[in-house]
Parts: sequence; structure tokens; C-alpha cells
Amino acid sequence: MKIEIWSDVACPWCYIGKRRFEAALAAFPHKEAVDVKWRSYQLDPTLPEHYDGTELDYLSSRKGMPRQQVSQMFDHVTQQAKGEGLDYRFDSVVVANSFTAHCLIHLAAAHGKQDEAKERLLSDHFEHGKDIGNRGYLTSLALDLGISADEAEELFTTDKYADDVRLDFEEGRALGISGVPFFVIDRKFGLSGAQPVETFTAALTQAWQDANPLVLVNSTDGEACGPDGCSVQP
Repeated sequence: MKIEIWSDVACPWCYIGKRRFEAALAAFPHKEAVDVKWRSYQLDPTLPEHYDGTELDYLSSRKGMPRQQVSQMFDHVTQQAKGEGLDYRFDSVVVANSFTAHCLIHLAAAHGKQDEAKERLLSDHFEHGKDIGNRGYLTSLALDLGISADEAEELFTTDKYADDVRLDFEEGRALGISGVPFFVIDRKFGLSGAQPVETFTAALTQAWQDANPLVLVNSTDGEACGPDGCSVQP
């Protein structure tokens, strides 16, 4: 079973959704047969490499949201994150364009380290105030993941993974995805947002049953028991 997750590392609900999905997957009896792939999405592709201001400034000025409303939203999201064991610090978030970070996730996928890269980027952005658009930070992260300095350098000197990121954008649009996180199971079932664990569990179960229907192998009924008693052969 293949699960694709469209997500942005600059999206606070994406990290919360990741945790809830992981909890459901950990308890799923067929988890070893599930292949998870992270897909790229950008909430604001127009962001400069670095934004001169706080997350509060960004959402209130560029998005036109009242500062009080933004602060209340931060409080709500922070509490939801805490329920998943995450420690959001919106006052320390560095607002930056996430495109190159998505390229790093694709590079990490080539080394079998996609989920590790995604986890670090989300945690460093929302919990540790790291600049996800900074060349030095991204290079250091790549090295931490066991990726060579030469390959990390390609993130900034070539377009090697840029087309992969843009293809994710295009596929997301083709599927009608307009917000993240968005979970697609076998390209047949879709879930939008950071759903409760129970919803992810139900979706996994339904998708598995759909892909692996029970097939009756005998042509005639055998002896069996039911609510009205047991059958007896004459």
C-alpha cells in the first residue's frame, strides 16, 4: 500500500499531522507493507529566501490577518502540537522560502533518508528556530544524514532536484490539493488536514480491505454455527 503525503516544512499542521499519522501507522497490523512517500508543497512560493520579520509579522502583513487573530492561532496550534509531544516556539520561527529544503528531502530520499530529513526540517523550523532557507544549515543537515558535501552542494549549484519538487507541485494541483497536509492512499483515498489518529486508522483499514478483499474459496457452504444454532448434515 502506497501513501503519499503532500506537505510543506513551513506548515505547522503538517508536523502535527505527521505525528498523528505515525501513531495510526504504528498500530496498523499491516504497517510493514506500507510505503510512505513525502511530496513537496509550498504554501507561499513567492517568499524571498529570507523574510525580514517574525512569523507574526509575516502572517499579519503579507496575509492581511489581524495580529491578535494570528496570536490566538499560534496559541491554539501550540496547544495542539503539545498534545502530540511537540514544543512549538513561534516567537523563534525564521520565515524563509522552503523550496531548497524540499530539494533536500528529495536528495535524502535517494539515500533512503527521506523521513529523517522531513522530521529534522519540521522540528528545527518549529521547535529550534533554524533557518530552513540557509545554505549553511541545509548543508549541515545533509551531512548529519550521511550525505556527502559534494551532493549537498548540488542543491545550490544545480537544478538536479528542482524539477522533482515542481513535479510534486503539479501532481498535487492535478489531484485538486489546495491545502496541506494532504494524505493520498493508493491514489484512491484522500484525507485533508491533521486528522485525529482514529480517522487515519479507519482510512488505513478501509484502504487495505479495498486492496485486499476477502475471496471465498469454497463453492458450497460447509457446516457452521450461527445465531440460530449449528447446521447438521443429513
